[in-house]
Amino acid sequence: MIKVQKKNFDIEIEIDAIRKHNPEIGAVSFFIGYVRNFNNNKNVKFIELEVYEKMAYKSLEEISEKAKKKWDIVDTLIIHRFGKLDITEKIVLIATFSKHRKESHESCNFIMDYLKKEAPFWKKEIYKKNYEWLKNTK
Repeated sequence: MIKVQKKNFDIEIEIDAIRKHNPEIGAVSFFIGYVRNFNNNKNVKFIELEVYEKMAYKSLEEISEKAKKKWDIVDTLIIHRFGKLDITEKIVLIATFSKHRKESHESCNFIMDYLKKEAPFWKKEIYKKNYEWLKNTK
């Protein structure tokens, strides 16, 4: 499942929505990204995330399918927020569901690495006196 949204999300509700329909799931690995208060030697006030939604959905669907082909996973969940996000707010949730832990760990890392490098989201950090558009990282 893929969601690109402004609104916040509840991690347990989102994961349980998939788990309860798939009794074969024995492992769930997940990554949660938050807005932090300090980056690049500067105090961050908040961030603004921009996205081209159609491109993001297509891109995230493709990486999810690649993960499903590479590992024996039951399902994936990718939630990525956009808009203005304050310090400590959740930005992203990546969850992978499998029968065994190894597949869920590896596939979760694979999807997160893709998000950091390739996904069509653009992040602007707002500081006290200026701002900076951040480049995708490896």
